[in-house]
Amino acid sequence: MGEKGVSKSTDLQRLGEEVWSKVDKINADLFSLTYGAFVCQMLKDLDSVSELNTQLEKMGYNIGIRLVDDFFASSSISRCPSLRDTAEIIAKVAFKSFLGVTAIVSSFDEKKSEFVLQYEENPLTNYVELPEEYKDNMWYANILCGVIRGALEMIQMVVECSFIKDTLRGDEVTEIQVKLIEIIKEDLPSDE
Repeated sequence: MGEKGVSKSTDLQRLGEEVWSKVDKINADLFSLTYGAFVCQMLKDLDSVSELNTQLEKMGYNIGIRLVDDFFASSSISRCPSLRDTAEIIAKVAFKSFLGVTAIVSSFDEKKSEFVLQYEENPLTNYVELPEEYKDNMWYANILCGVIRGALEMIQMVVECSFIKDTLRGDEVTEIQVKLIEIIKEDLPSDE
């Protein structure tokens, strides 16, 4: 990354800190424990872990389509010109303003159509230890994939988003892969 890229990254981190300082916060422990109780209850109510993963992602999607307006209002960021810029803003500003942590963008492919968000801390997973029976098939924080997918769809980016590593499964870091499927072109009415 060149001098300009480093400066831009630093500027985004500074913006993330600024937005984080203005956001009304709830107690992280309360947030983590409430989410944990919610996931436990859903697991009891649903037929399978696979269905839990699906439902958490759907709920996150619905949250993401609503959060994006708040994000733009609180951060004064306008739409990003590229997926790379979008990825950096998610990692440095959005993660910071909503979760209090930052992520690293890595593994951009040659086509610049997919990337990985990598982070070590996840406030959703404080006080959580997955039972051995769920370590191979549960994505406890799958709600985050839905939030990313929903928010990006609101800015005309259709993506697939999935966990590829998780500290709850024994990995050193948590990684979320984001793949751009298509950019939605807005059809403007023609002047007749």
